[in-house]
Amino acid sequence: MNRLYYGDNLDRLSDHRAFPDASVDLVYLDPPFNSNATYSQLFKSPDGKTADSQIEAFEDTWQWGVSAEAAYDRVLHGDNTDVAQLLQAMRGFLHDNAMMAYLAMMAARLVELHRVLKDTGSLYLHCDPTASHYLKLLLDGVFGPDCFLNELVWKRTSSHSSAKRFGPVHDVILFYGKTAAYRWNAVFETYDERYVDRFYRGRDDRGRFRIGDLTGAGVRTGPSGAAWRGYDPTVAGRHWAIPTAAIVRAGINGEFERMTPQQKLDRLDALGLIHWPVNGKVPAFKRYLDADRGVAVQDVITDIGPVSSQAKERLGYPTQKPLALLERIVAASSNPGDVVLDPFCGCGTAVHAAEKLGRQWIGIDVTYLSIALIEKRLRDAFPAIAFDTAGLPKSLGDAEELARRDKHEFQKWIVTWIGGRPWKGGQKGADGGIDGLIFFTGLDPKTEKATHEKAIISVKGGQAKGVGWVSELIETIGREKAALGILLTAVLPTREMEARAAAAGFYESGLHGKVPRIQILTLAELFQGKRPVVPNVNPAMFKAAPKEAAAQGGLDL
Repeated sequence: MNRLYYGDNLDRLSDHRAFPDASVDLVYLDPPFNSNATYSQLFKSPDGKTADSQIEAFEDTWQWGVSAEAAYDRVLHGDNTDVAQLLQAMRGFLHDNAMMAYLAMMAARLVELHRVLKDTGSLYLHCDPTASHYLKLLLDGVFGPDCFLNELVWKRTSSHSSAKRFGPVHDVILFYGKTAAYRWNAVFETYDERYVDRFYRGRDDRGRFRIGDLTGAGVRTGPSGAAWRGYDPTVAGRHWAIPTAAIVRAGINGEFERMTPQQKLDRLDALGLIHWPVNGKVPAFKRYLDADRGVAVQDVITDIGPVSSQAKERLGYPTQKPLALLERIVAASSNPGDVVLDPFCGCGTAVHAAEKLGRQWIGIDVTYLSIALIEKRLRDAFPAIAFDTAGLPKSLGDAEELARRDKHEFQKWIVTWIGGRPWKGGQKGADGGIDGLIFFTGLDPKTEKATHEKAIISVKGGQAKGVGWVSELIETIGREKAALGILLTAVLPTREMEARAAAAGFYESGLHGKVPRIQILTLAELFQGKRPVVPNVNPAMFKAAPKEAAAQGGLDL
């Protein structure tokens, strides 16, 4: 089941063979916000300086156009008349602008996500306050208002300066169940130190403990109202009410349930779990800190901070969410073996959490850069992991089709495929003759010190321009002070191109032999296994994710 899909999530979700009705247990989605911002990934060169390789991972500026109109029409002619009426009303109010385009395209996807959810399933939509109120209306239309469960507030940063308003420091996560039978596992967070110091004042050989009641309000007849060791709860208007859940967590065996209250109290006392006060009046239960689950998680999340610049899990992805946040969601709304789906999987935090907690998972993303990052992240964190990736070019024909459909995604795919780093991969317009970079180590012949070198990648499609492509690349590596130039073409190079490339000579240093300064490779040669010759290549483009332990099957609840 574990699978990554490269492509538009609406196209993927519309495939009923790949995504049958009621086939998913949990959906988490963190779609690009309609904040008129362009998120970028900044990579550093091997010498620690910020490189010019600014990657446009995706643009979340939505515009009304053919795609938005098609999504709107799809919803209007779908089976859910409630969401269709809502979308019509929103368009009448908002008109044809960026926000309306965002909502139309989200509505079409939410309808499909509702379809694939099981009756016991849940959906979490992560967004910011600029669109959360509109998205909640859409979710009410798709799921029904009665299926709304929570509006979670996550404090994503400690402070944010705003001149004429309160600082915006939180995100919103909207939580809906498919039906009233949605799956729920109680999740707890650990007590803070001040709480522990205040309430867990007792201490013995087992550790710190607090005092808990063994009685409840009200008089009872029968064994629960009878006296035990000189204490009669009836006198105080109470009865024996032994905390069963806490007893189970203390590790007492199943025979405990068949005992009378007095037998249970004898057993607890024999195990040292009853506290006798100095005055000898009211016995109490010892609730040990190590056995307590903590405080039930609330709908305002302040105990999980953002992924800091120094965090080990940080991969350089601009909107990366903390793994602990996704682990909490996955643990609360799924069981081991369940299927978790993230249709906007970005850098893969949701699928990482699912794998870590023993769930099956599916991730979808429209950018190859994200798919490449997730593949590396999962293999770094889980060396023995098994999954497959669908939608990537697996043949020459697939690659040519991707080039025709989206040349920018094609460039990012082919650059990353040969081990390079895309450069301004999602940015339309002039690229200065650079589509990607490969960093490697050289040696200064004068000082005999290691140097940081780079090879420039240029991707060309369509009909061969001839020797001009090679001349442009030679000019570019000279301007950028690069050591090598790699020209990737969809067509065979001409003899003039090969001659001009050969005339550029060789690069060499004391660490390796001669390497052609200009290398030309065709798409067909790449599928035959040929690769550029670049010596002493530096590590991969993405930071390595920390290695995880074997699948845990769940949090310690």
